[in-house]
Amino acid sequence: MNGAEIEQQAVLAKNGDAEAFLSLIEGWKGSMYRTAHTILRSDTDCADALQETILKAYRSVGTLKQPAFFKTWLYRILINECNDILRKKARVSLPGVLPESVQEEKDYRMVELKEAVAQLKEPLRLVVVLVYMEDMKIAEAARVLGVSEGTVKMRLKRGRTQLQQWLKPSGEGGACYERAKY
Repeated sequence: MNGAEIEQQAVLAKNGDAEAFLSLIEGWKGSMYRTAHTILRSDTDCADALQETILKAYRSVGTLKQPAFFKTWLYRILINECNDILRKKARVSLPGVLPESVQEEKDYRMVELKEAVAQLKEPLRLVVVLVYMEDMKIAEAARVLGVSEGTVKMRLKRGRTQLQQWLKPSGEGGACYERAKY
C-alpha cells in the first residue's frame, strides 16, 4: 500500500471499519513479527506481543490523531508491548529454559548477518532492523522510536561499523564476530 491508501484505510479504521483495520494489520504482520523478534528473541513472546499490540491498537484506533502516521503509531504500540514483556521477564526468571534452536537456512551468509545483527546491543539492533530489514525511512524509524533523526543516523552508523568489523573475513576465511567483545 502506498501512503495515500494507508491513510485512507486508517481513516476508515478510525471510524470503526474493522475490515480496514485488519487489512492494515495484514499488510504489516510479517514486518511486525520480525521487529518483535528483534527485541524479544522468542517466538512465544513475539506471538504474545503481536496479539496484545493488535488488541490495544484495535481498542484505541478511534483515538488516532493523524491517520497518515498509522504505521508509526502501530509500531510504537508494538515496541512498548515488547518492552513490557521484557520487564516482566526480568522480574520472573525461569531457570533451566533452553535457548530456541536456530532453523537452517540455505543462504549461510544471510544466517551470519542475522546472527551478527542479533548480537548488536538493543538500541543499535532495533534501528538496524527497522531501517535495513523492514525498509523504514529514517524519519519514520525516528518517530517509531521516539528519538531524533540524528540519533537514528548515529545508531545506524555505529551498527554498520560494528557489523563490518564482526563480519570482516578473518585470516581463516570465516567471520570474526564470534570473537568480538560485546
